[in-house]
Amino acid sequence: MLAIAAAGITLSACVHAPRPTPDTRLPAAYAAPAGAALPAEALDHWWTGFDDQQLTRLIETALAKAPDARSAQTVLDEARANRRGQIRQLYIPSTPLKSSASRKHTKILDASGGTSLTQGGDTDTASTSFDVSWELDLWGRRRAARQVVDNDWAAARFAYEGSRTALAASVAESYVQAKSLAVQLDDARQAARVNAALADLSAGRAKAGLAATSEADRAEADQAQSLAQVENLQAQLAVARRTLLILVGRGADPLDSLPIEPTLGAAPAIPSGVPGELLGRRPDVREALARFSSATGQLGVDELDLLPTFTLTPGLGWSKTVSPGYRFLGQTGNTSITTGTWTLGGGVSLPVLNYPALLAQIDAQSARTRKAAVAYEKAVQTAFGEAENAMAQLAAAQRRIDLLDAGEARAARAYAASRTGYSQGLSDLTATLQAEQTWRGARTALTSARSDALLQTIKTYKALGGGWSAGLDAPRPSAK
Repeated sequence: MLAIAAAGITLSACVHAPRPTPDTRLPAAYAAPAGAALPAEALDHWWTGFDDQQLTRLIETALAKAPDARSAQTVLDEARANRRGQIRQLYIPSTPLKSSASRKHTKILDASGGTSLTQGGDTDTASTSFDVSWELDLWGRRRAARQVVDNDWAAARFAYEGSRTALAASVAESYVQAKSLAVQLDDARQAARVNAALADLSAGRAKAGLAATSEADRAEADQAQSLAQVENLQAQLAVARRTLLILVGRGADPLDSLPIEPTLGAAPAIPSGVPGELLGRRPDVREALARFSSATGQLGVDELDLLPTFTLTPGLGWSKTVSPGYRFLGQTGNTSITTGTWTLGGGVSLPVLNYPALLAQIDAQSARTRKAAVAYEKAVQTAFGEAENAMAQLAAAQRRIDLLDAGEARAARAYAASRTGYSQGLSDLTATLQAEQTWRGARTALTSARSDALLQTIKTYKALGGGWSAGLDAPRPSAK
């Protein structure tokens, strides 16, 4: 036995697959300008920084009732149940409790001779045994397997949180897009009213002989285009509202239950941070780390399978037999025998013939570990790239707003002056319409820039790992 154990230990010591070391180096700072110093809650619940109660309610509703949130919860519940089963399998020994009962009937068909002893009738037998097989964890195999189970559970928890952060960002993005459409629709309706007024003014001037009838026709054509734009934007806004209702788990509610105000507020400040914080803040990065740790731990478990296994096998048993006694001179009686047993044994096993398969399993797990290391490196680099790009695009969007805001104000003044001149006969319709188109284009560009700034703010918060409490050991359960 000792020779077998020594051979297994020697072989295991010779087989040790190298462990990869992921490269998680990141720059000391982002190239984009740093944000303001804000508390951690600014990232945990970043949507409250928009100061929009409707947005907050929509995200909270989605996290509690949305199909995506409930689906993520079921996946987490399944992972929790699997973890409980795996832990029980590790620590609870293989303990079968066996019981049996039988009845045997004996019938004497023939008996010859003088005073013979005969036996016949029913024999009842009942037995119970409780045999335990307990593996002695001399090499730390059970502890290593427990670490694998815990890492798998951690990966499931981070995947759960990652799906919830993505859901919150999707709701916010859909909400901003709907508000942007509402602003565009409001501008289109205002443009339709302005064009209607210009058409009436042109028709009056043409009727009075102060302008050609072609001016009135052109004004009517522009009014028709503006009305068509209103219809198009109304349909787009209805689609956006329905999509948002479905996203938050209210797909059957009427559209009137989701009013969208035609306003776009200013984007909140982004908290300052360093790239290294992504390793602890991003749930996808922590999930990749947990999966790499699980793969590394499983490699260690596979290597420990080469070692001999020592088992302790205690057991208890009980049996009872009731059988008919012998018949002698017409007298009969039953015989009852009850016994109790206990056993204590041990054993050692070495998978000698399974070594080729076990070595192949180690090689395969080593490859999976290297794959997990590469996935972790990619998750870190992707997280940094997303954060860097989001902050750069956000800074550009904010500069666009500053430029377009001033341009829209000038275009509005130019249009007002041109319209006054046209009403007084000092300028023609073409110049007035061109001034109006310039103003509308400036307003559309400004609306787009404000919408982009809000969307980039949402992407930046998500890229920085916002939307969940990174310090929690357990995920937040969804509301029932």
